[in-house]
Amino acid sequence: MKVNELVINKSRFVGIMENLTCEQDIENILTKIKQEHKKASHICYAYVYNLDKVIEKCSDDGEPKGTAGVPIMNVLKKRKCENVLIAVVRYFGGVKLGAGGLVRAYTKSASELFN
Repeated sequence: MKVNELVINKSRFVGIMENLTCEQDIENILTKIKQEHKKASHICYAYVYNLDKVIEKCSDDGEPKGTAGVPIMNVLKKRKCENVLIAVVRYFGGVKLGAGGLVRAYTKSASELFN
C-alpha cells in the first residue's frame, strides 16, 4: 500500500494505491478504505484488473460526473498499470474547486502516488 496526502483549497485529498492479486481484493480494499474514512466527503477510485480477464472501473462517488474517477483512471492508463487500484479520499474543506479544479486535484493526488 502506498499513501499520500495533499491539501488543496482547504480540502484534504488522501491518495491510496494498492496492488491487486485477485478479483476479491477490489471489494476488500474498498470496504477497508470506507471503514477507515467514514467521515470522508467522497471516496473516488479507479482500478485495472487483468489476471483472468480485463476489468476496468472508476467511480466519482458523488463528485460531478467525470471529475474524479476518470482522471484517476487516466493516470492508471497513462502509466500502463494493471492489477492496481487507486482511491482518492476527499475531506471537503468548504471551498468549491469547480470541475477543472477537481480534475486537477484528483489527477495530482493519483499521480503523486508514483513518486
